[in-house]
Amino acid sequence: MMRLRTAIMIAAACSVLVACGSRQSLKPKEGAPSVPVAIGAEKAATSDELMEPSAQARPDRSAEPLKRSQEREDDPFDILPN
Repeated sequence: MMRLRTAIMIAAACSVLVACGSRQSLKPKEGAPSVPVAIGAEKAATSDELMEPSAQARPDRSAEPLKRSQEREDDPFDILPN
């Protein structure tokens, strides 16, 4: 009987946690100031622009994979551990 109660309590707690998430779009509160304009920018960024990662955050891959086997150069800092 105690296990059944515990299982019901856990299921109820999980359903409450799942239900607290909102799927509506976020809107600023009435009378709240708008997003400040960044220094050097002409206009404030929109939410879609803020969600788009910059090139610095997501750089292009510049390392070309090896096409064939190549001999490694000698590394003077590759020393054995003591």
